[in-house]
Amino acid sequence: MVTIKDVARVAGVSTATVSRVVHDGGQVGDACRARVKKVITELGYRPNSNARALVSKSSETIGVVTPKLSMTFFGCLAAGAETTARAKNFKLLMSNSLYETQSELDAIYSLREHSCDAIVLHSEYSDEETLIKLAKDIPGLVIINRFIPQLANRCVWLDNEAGARKITEYLLSHGHKDIAVVTSIYANNDPATRLNGVTKALAEAGLELAKHNIESATANMRGGEDAVKALLEKGCKFTALIAYNDLMAVGAMNALQDAGIDVPGEVSVVGFDNLYVSKACRPNLTTMEYPIEEMASYAANLAIELSQGGNQTATKTHLFVPSLVERQSVALARST
Repeated sequence: MVTIKDVARVAGVSTATVSRVVHDGGQVGDACRARVKKVITELGYRPNSNARALVSKSSETIGVVTPKLSMTFFGCLAAGAETTARAKNFKLLMSNSLYETQSELDAIYSLREHSCDAIVLHSEYSDEETLIKLAKDIPGLVIINRFIPQLANRCVWLDNEAGARKITEYLLSHGHKDIAVVTSIYANNDPATRLNGVTKALAEAGLELAKHNIESATANMRGGEDAVKALLEKGCKFTALIAYNDLMAVGAMNALQDAGIDVPGEVSVVGFDNLYVSKACRPNLTTMEYPIEEMASYAANLAIELSQGGNQTATKTHLFVPSLVERQSVALARST
C-alpha cells in the first residue's frame, strides 16, 4: 500500500508538505503543489482517514441508524443518505437498532467511537429527553421521521396527518362513506397521527369512523392479511380500506381477493409510502408518496452541515409533505 512517505520520496518533499497538499493547506507553492498532486495520482495514494480523524478528532464519515435496514422503507432511507455521502466524499456507516432502545443508543455510541459527528437517526422509541441530550453532545445529530419542538432545526419529518387527510378525501370524492382502516401496532407516533388525519377528514364530511372498522396488526403484508381477515370475521361493512403502509395494503388486497372480494370493484384499497411493491402488485396500488430517499439525502446534508458548525438557526424546520399517487386500486363506490 502506498504511504505518505512514498509520495514524499518520489516528489522530493517532506511528508508535512504532502499532508498540506492533501488537506488543501497553505504554505505550498503552486508548482510544488502541482508536482505532489501528480505523484499522488500516479502512485494511487489514498489518505488514511483514520489517521486524519485522530488528528482532527472527527472523520469524513456519516452514520445512519435505522430500526431494520432489511425493510424496504429503511433501505430507501439508506439509499438517500448514500447519495449525499457520495456527493460529499463521505464514508457511510449504517447500523440497525432492531426496534430496541438500548440497541439504538449502542449504535449511536459506536458511531461516536469512530469519530462520527454527522449522524442521521430514525428513532423509534428513545424518549425526547434522551434525544435532546444526545443532540447537545453530537454536533451533527439529525432526527428523521420525527418532530421534537426543542430540536426543530435537527428534525426532518413528514406531515403524516396531512397525508392521511388527503387520501381519505380522495376516497370520499369517489363516493366512499363506509371506510375501514388497518393500522400498525408499533408504538410510535405515525399510526396515531395518520388515524387522526382519517378521522378529521371524515368528520369534516359529516361522517364517523366506526371503531369496529379499525384493526391493528404488524406493519407488513402478513399484518395486512390478518387485519382484513379480522374485519371480515366481525362482519364489518366497508367499500374502501386505508392501510397504514403499502405492505399492509398489499396484504389486505390479497386477503380480500382470497375471500372472493374484487379489488377495486367491491372494495377500494389505498396505501402509504409508494414503495416499489406498490407498482408490482395487482392491481397497482394507489398510495401516498413518502419521499423518504429525498428526505434522507436532505437529512444527511443537514447532518454534515451541522457537524461542521453551520445551520445553527433553532427556529428553522424541515417539513416534507406527502403527495397522492393514483393507480388502479380505487374505483367509484357502488351505489347501495
